[in-house]
Amino acid sequence: MADFARSTDPAVQAQLDRLTLLSPGADILGLGRITRLLARVGDPHLRLPPVLHVAGTNGKGSTCAFLRAALEAAGLRVHVYSSPHLVRFNERIRLAGTLIDDAVLAPLLAEVLDAGGDIGASFFEVTTAAAFLAFARTPADACVIEVGLGGRLDATNVVLAPIATGIAQLGIDHQAFLGDTLPQIAREKAGIAKPGVPMVTMRYEPDIAAVIEATGAPVFAQGTAWDYAVAGDHLTYRDAQGTVETPLPALSGPHQPGNLALAIAMLRHQTVLALPDAALASAATRARWPARMQPLGQGALTALLPPESAVWLDGGHNAAAGVAIAGTVASIAADRPCHLVLGMLANKDPEGLLAELAPRLASAVMVPIPGHAHHAPDDLAARVRALGVPAVSTAEDVPAALRALAGQLPGQPPAAVLILGSLYLAGVVLAANGELPD
Repeated sequence: MADFARSTDPAVQAQLDRLTLLSPGADILGLGRITRLLARVGDPHLRLPPVLHVAGTNGKGSTCAFLRAALEAAGLRVHVYSSPHLVRFNERIRLAGTLIDDAVLAPLLAEVLDAGGDIGASFFEVTTAAAFLAFARTPADACVIEVGLGGRLDATNVVLAPIATGIAQLGIDHQAFLGDTLPQIAREKAGIAKPGVPMVTMRYEPDIAAVIEATGAPVFAQGTAWDYAVAGDHLTYRDAQGTVETPLPALSGPHQPGNLALAIAMLRHQTVLALPDAALASAATRARWPARMQPLGQGALTALLPPESAVWLDGGHNAAAGVAIAGTVASIAADRPCHLVLGMLANKDPEGLLAELAPRLASAVMVPIPGHAHHAPDDLAARVRALGVPAVSTAEDVPAALRALAGQLPGQPPAAVLILGSLYLAGVVLAANGELPD
């Protein structure tokens, strides 16, 4: 899928238009096309700085953000490849700490498209090739690479010798590609394992852990090789090398300490990059990851609500994300009435996302997601009502939803508004509120 890629730079947009026309209309997993495409541009994936490769259903993006923050706190230059973008395509490719510039991006995309226009590579495969080409040409000390979908057949899995791999939280998602059970999904995620390369994982049930152990890679799992605990305002990480004390993460949510600890474990179980404990601790407060329980600041959208309303944005769209979001709401908005603005892609499960959150909601407004196949707001509203949420309605877009909410919200106590359901919707919200990721 083209991920609704748009650019204000005409040269970049011209290449994105080419990419949309040349790519297949649906995601097709496999390493054949990306391997051929990379060969035509000189196999840049074989010349990358040391790579940290992260998979997972939820939390892999946050883990990558903590990895980047720790590495940069140690004074290292870091390339980052992540997806999808929220507002600008450039967000996918970070070169030595800075989002790729339009003047570099346009000719880079042109070069890859010119080289492989007959291969039929997907949007993500072309983007991956462009990122790896940029990474190989720009000096840096490390690469942090987020898996796009799954792992085993994901385009990023052409990296042959990362210094560590990691798997974050696992859950049911993308069943058409990855399977219907957690062991099946774990098998796909664990496909990023490489012989002799440390694979660092969260704590999983025995049947899932067995799948990961079967990869043959050296596995360092939470609860056996490492662990962490939260007490008061700090986190204590432990492994065979000793302990690391950090502040609690600045990223919101009770799940974020686990993502921080996973990042620390990945860095502590590789032997190529040396990082002081102070850099690992700094990651807790330095990391930023937009649209993951992000409090929105003052802007055109938040100005539509009564003063002192709190607006939170999250792109979560599956059951595991719903549990994390509900836990976050319980901790940050326990004394506020909670109102939901929801838009979801057609292949996502509203009941799974909202199972834990629905009892806390005072109202909900359903909206479409521009440019993508989505649940029709009326149909989505019926499903949300069935979960017991009172005062469910629809609106033509997020601004209309917030204006409708503004007329219903009591002045005291100030309300909490949650905008959820899709990273694509989150991108629209950030752009409208003037908060572009940087």
